[in-house]
Amino acid sequence: MTELQDKNTIILVPGHWLGAWAWDEVVLRLNALGHSTVALTLPGLNPDDDRASITPAHQAEAVISEMSKAHAATGLPVVLVGHSGANAPISIALDQHPELVQRVIWIDSGPVSDGTVFDDGAEGITELPLPDFEVLGQQASLEGLDAEALDRFRARAVPEPGPVLTTPVHLTNEARRNVPTTLVCCSLPSDQLMAMAHAGHPMFAEVTTLQDLTLVDLPTGHWPMWSRPEDLATLISNATITGAPEAS
Repeated sequence: MTELQDKNTIILVPGHWLGAWAWDEVVLRLNALGHSTVALTLPGLNPDDDRASITPAHQAEAVISEMSKAHAATGLPVVLVGHSGANAPISIALDQHPELVQRVIWIDSGPVSDGTVFDDGAEGITELPLPDFEVLGQQASLEGLDAEALDRFRARAVPEPGPVLTTPVHLTNEARRNVPTTLVCCSLPSDQLMAMAHAGHPMFAEVTTLQDLTLVDLPTGHWPMWSRPEDLATLISNATITGAPEAS
């Protein structure tokens, strides 16, 4: 195991339908590189959770709790890694406690703007199960996922809490935009993502407000923790240590 001078805890937050298990291969690699890692299962994403009342704010509280715990143990701010739909709770956590975050690394994701609602057309639903892969593949790239990965995804996926999709995110602290940020671009190349951001696309517009932004391309589908886990872990490690990950 490599000993690192930089001991910032890396907190890994998965996207919709996923728990801490989604990061297993990445965590193994990061631990082998000498990092201290925590993979989260957000409220509402345990199989037996009551999902009817879980909001992005509840999920953000879980992220903040882990941030505070890691800071108390090490005296250092954390590195937050967020995949896909983890962008709402992580954006709230950054808004409330930017001082606890050394760097945020977005995996095929990015920060949201104040007032963002993930899916206002889902109003009234209690939960959203994982769609059929034919439908999901039209919304997010499944490139790089073999049959084994898809079977595991289907077997372990937990329905996403309905209020997480329909509750607006409230953000007020401009300091969240000063936290050093790395965008790992997988299913869209970075130049296309930035063009969409500058054009005001609602999913990416907040990116243009960031004061310290690093872009890196990791070409694959929307779930690189399964399609390119070692490359993703190496990239996260490099970003944690130097702030300048290498493109692959």
